[in-house]
Amino acid sequence: MANSAQARKRARQAEKQRAHNASLRSTLRTAVKRVRQAILNGDKNAALEVFQKSTSIIDTIAEKKVVHKNKAARTKSRLSAQIKRMNASA
Repeated sequence: MANSAQARKRARQAEKQRAHNASLRSTLRTAVKRVRQAILNGDKNAALEVFQKSTSIIDTIAEKKVVHKNKAARTKSRLSAQIKRMNASA
């Protein structure tokens, strides 16, 4: 356990930030799940609409450095490719 007042305060701040980041990561995962679910349902228009909303969420969370910007870009790219494949197979 932290011995100095400064270390105790940093421990409190770190715990608060960890909880906040966990919440944002959960929001990110939920956004991705919504897009994947729309893709599985087979409705391209709905998938595109959900993807556009999720894109802004993913970008915001990457901007706050909760996840790396390359991970955010990779996730968006893969979701976009899945949506494009929906049209090719239909």
